[in-house]
Amino acid sequence: MTQIVSSVSALLFAVALLLFGHGLQSTLLPLAAEKAQFSSFSIGLISSAYFVGMVFGCLGAPHVIMRAGHIRAFAALVSLMSAAAILHPIAVDPVSWFIIRAISGFCLAGFYMIVESWLNEAATNETRGTIMSIYVVVLFAAMMVGQVSIATMEISSFVPFAIASVLVSLAVIPVSLTKANQPAPITIVRFRPGKLYKNSPAAMVGALLIGVGNGALLTLTPLYGSQIGMSTNQAAFYSAAIIGGGMLSQWPFGRLSDRIDRRKVMLILACTTAVVTVGIAIFMPVNVYVATGLAVVVGVFSQPAYSIAVSHAFDYADADDYVETSSGLLLSFGVGSVGGPLTASALMGQFGPSGLYMLVCVVNVALAAFIITRLAARSAIDPDDKVDFEYAASAQVGTVISPEPLDVDAPYVIQPEDFPAYEDDIYSFENATSAQDREDAEKAAAAEAVDDAEESKPSKGPE
Repeated sequence: MTQIVSSVSALLFAVALLLFGHGLQSTLLPLAAEKAQFSSFSIGLISSAYFVGMVFGCLGAPHVIMRAGHIRAFAALVSLMSAAAILHPIAVDPVSWFIIRAISGFCLAGFYMIVESWLNEAATNETRGTIMSIYVVVLFAAMMVGQVSIATMEISSFVPFAIASVLVSLAVIPVSLTKANQPAPITIVRFRPGKLYKNSPAAMVGALLIGVGNGALLTLTPLYGSQIGMSTNQAAFYSAAIIGGGMLSQWPFGRLSDRIDRRKVMLILACTTAVVTVGIAIFMPVNVYVATGLAVVVGVFSQPAYSIAVSHAFDYADADDYVETSSGLLLSFGVGSVGGPLTASALMGQFGPSGLYMLVCVVNVALAAFIITRLAARSAIDPDDKVDFEYAASAQVGTVISPEPLDVDAPYVIQPEDFPAYEDDIYSFENATSAQDREDAEKAAAAEAVDDAEESKPSKGPE
C-alpha cells in the first residue's frame, strides 16, 4: 500500500491542496454573501453557477487539454481558478460572483480530468481500484478540512479569500514537478439520454433527482446554519457534517447493494432521507449538537445514493459503454444540481431556513415513488450478473472515472499523442510515455547500435 501511494503522492498532494481551497470557498461564499446582504435567491443563484460551470467543464475541458496539453492546461486552469478566488472580495455583487463561481466550476472539472488521467496512467489493472479509491477519499477529506478551516478566520475580511487563492495556486507545483508517466487517454463526454434511460431508468432519473437534493445540501448548508443562529464556526462544522456522514456510509451501502437489488437500497436511502429531512423542516432544531448530529444522519443516507445509482446503471451496461454511462449520469446529476440550490434558495426566502430541507424531502419522496414504479415494472438482475460496487468509479466527483482501463480504439477516447498540443518536439510518445522511459529507450538504442557496429566489423584472417 505504501508503495502504491508513494507512486502518486505528488498528484494526491495537489488534489489535497486544491480541494482544501475549494472546500474553504464552498463554506465561505454563502456566509460572506449573507454578510454582504445578498438575497437568499441570489445566494442560490451563485451556488447554482458552480454546477453550471462544472457541466460546461465536463463538456469543454477535454478540448482545452487537447489544445494545450495536460501540463499547460493544468497550469492555466488552476491559475484561473486561483484568480477567480481572489476576485470575490474585489467585485462584491451577485452578478460578478455568479460569473466567478461558474469559472471555478469549469476549472475544477478540468482539474479532475487531468489528475485522473495521470492517476490512471500510474495504475495497473491490479492497483487501479485502490489508487482511485484513495484519490476519492483524499478529495473529500481535503474538502471537509477546508470547510471547517473557516472556523479560524474572519469571513468579512480579505484573508480567507486570499488563503483559498494561495492554496489553489500551490496545487500547480506538485503536478508541474511530477516525474509520473505521461497522462493516459481522456474521453470526450457524450450524452445520449434516450439510450441511458432505456438502459436504466432508475439510474438516470435517480441521478437527476439526487443532483437536485444533494446540490442544494452541498452548497446551502452553511447558509442554513447561519440562519438558524449558528456562529460561523458552528456553521462550518455543520456543513462538513453532511460530507462526513456520506463518507462513513458510502462503502457499507455500496456493499449492501451488491447483495440485494440496488433499487431497494436507493429506496431505503430515499425514504430515510425524506423522514429525517421532514423532521428537520418541521421542528428545525437549533441546538448546535442536535442539528449537527442530524446533519450527519442526513449525509449518511443522502450522499451514497448517487454511487448506488451509477453502480445500478453499470449492472445493465456493456463494458464498452461504461464511460458513456457514467458521463451521462454525471451530466444528469449536474443538471439537477443546477436547479437544486436555485429552488432551495427560493423556498428559503419564502419559508425560512426550513425551505432547504423541504426541497430535499420532496425530491426524495419523488425518487422513492419512481423507484417503486420501476420495481414493479422490471425484475431484479441476477446477482451473478452484477458489477461489484466500486467507490471510485461511482463517486460523485466532477468528471468520469471508468471502472475499466479506457479502450484507446473507442471513438470518444483520445490518446495524448493525437492532441494538437503534443505535436511540439518536446513531447515524444513514439518510444515511451515518460521522460525516464524515453531516456532508458535512448540508452538501449545507443547500446544496440554499438553492438551492431561491432558485429559488422570485418574479422581479420590469420597472418
